[in-house]
Amino acid sequence: MASTTSDVLPKGGKIFTTVPDVFFLPEFVFGGLVWTLVASTLVSPDNPLGWVMFVSVFCFVMTTIWFFIFLCGANQSSIWPTLDVGYHFVAAVFYLSSSVALAYITVLFGYNAINDELLRIYRLAIAAVVMSYVATLLYFLHAIFSGIRWRKS
Repeated sequence: MASTTSDVLPKGGKIFTTVPDVFFLPEFVFGGLVWTLVASTLVSPDNPLGWVMFVSVFCFVMTTIWFFIFLCGANQSSIWPTLDVGYHFVAAVFYLSSSVALAYITVLFGYNAINDELLRIYRLAIAAVVMSYVATLLYFLHAIFSGIRWRKS
């Protein structure tokens, strides 16, 4: 007997206890840290760091919306498992591309960190790179486990 979507996707408080939905909160935390750390550094050059800011803000807002959809139980139609896999895969690819760009710019910036203020900005950028790669990992894990859940539905 085939399972229904309500058997597959949790709603309400069950999202805090099921894999992959337990990744929502760490995605908030690390995505928000990327956003704030990049915003607190010297945003130069604009192009790659603008992409990093777009990805971190976009994923933070979309994950918030996604979280509340799951929390309210509005995710019970048959299309939601597919949308869940698709969104988290796109978010993971976006974060991976922005993490690589951020790491590259941070390495280049490190060569010019000659005074205390530039060294402080460089250290913030290093922290942003680490948080960005952790967020990438979380989104990939969420996409993989959502794919497993989707295959079972």
